[in-house]
Amino acid sequence: MPRISPLFSPYHLAAIDLPNRIVMAPLTRDRAGPGNVPTTLMAEYYTQRAQAGLIISEASQICPEGQGYEATPGIHSPEQIEGWRLVTDAVHGAGGRMFIQLWHVGRISNVAFQPDGAAPVAPSALRANAQTFVNGAFVPTSEPRALDIGEIPGIVAQYAQAARNAVAAGFDGVEIHAANGYLIDQFLRDGANKRTDAYGGPIAHRCRFLFEVVEAVAAAIGPERTGVRISPTNPANDVADSDPAALFGAVMEGLDARGILYVHVVEGASRGTLDEGEPFDYPALRRRFRGAYIANNGYDKALAEQALTADHADLISFGRPFIANPDLVERLRQGAPLNELKRETLYGGGAEGYTDYPTL
Repeated sequence: MPRISPLFSPYHLAAIDLPNRIVMAPLTRDRAGPGNVPTTLMAEYYTQRAQAGLIISEASQICPEGQGYEATPGIHSPEQIEGWRLVTDAVHGAGGRMFIQLWHVGRISNVAFQPDGAAPVAPSALRANAQTFVNGAFVPTSEPRALDIGEIPGIVAQYAQAARNAVAAGFDGVEIHAANGYLIDQFLRDGANKRTDAYGGPIAHRCRFLFEVVEAVAAAIGPERTGVRISPTNPANDVADSDPAALFGAVMEGLDARGILYVHVVEGASRGTLDEGEPFDYPALRRRFRGAYIANNGYDKALAEQALTADHADLISFGRPFIANPDLVERLRQGAPLNELKRETLYGGGAEGYTDYPTL
């Protein structure tokens, strides 16, 4: 009998039965409508990809201050909740399962997005050497201001409310975005966090904000519907840490203690290969967490099968291959060639380079 690829074996993610181990990773596409409301075009895009074992939506801001790029969807207004309901109803109607990624960009923003043109917020008043997407072009980030310690509980509460909103919008769960140099990651890294209060300094203090967010979200919708994404060695958006192994070992132990559903790990430098970035012992990281481990970044079919067979991961997420291949699951199953990505249509625009990629 022919060997059945582990990629196409079912997986029980708590109460959610996944038909395969292929996850669609979060992918910012900058196509939300006025008011950052999800559109019917977005519903079509995600429904085309509903063969994935699990879809994780593009990052969606939890509050107006959390926005860093134009036309990114939110999950904080009634209109956004209703827009996302169109998407989840369509995905569920096609047999899919979908989580939303909860996002606050922190200092990776521009005053153009901030209410009343205020400065973006961050753990410390350190401007990132990074860019955001404004009026169809990439522009430098704005100078941030350091959050007052009294403001932090309010942001934690916004994460919890966004999780409740996500359930109201029909999502099966949420993924807290703690990766890629955005607000939570900024608190974690000593290169971006120079605070001297309870949220800065030692690793335990720098992890505090993440753990408070996780606890609030899990209390709001249940730990069995709560995931977290991290990126231990990804230098994206100008974050760095002096000891990522110690930091993310503590992160994984803390997440394990809080009983969440999964951890989604960007291994290496995003948009690179698995061996790019600082050397890091990802198997050791996996051993610190008893929930599901989703591996991401640079995986093809062969590497994904190898990781699953070696028990390095429970699920594998694919990012850019899903952009150009709405039927990626079937293409991987058949070993068929993949469509070429149209880079000029990645961010912004309409159906071109979004919903018009051909299927087999």
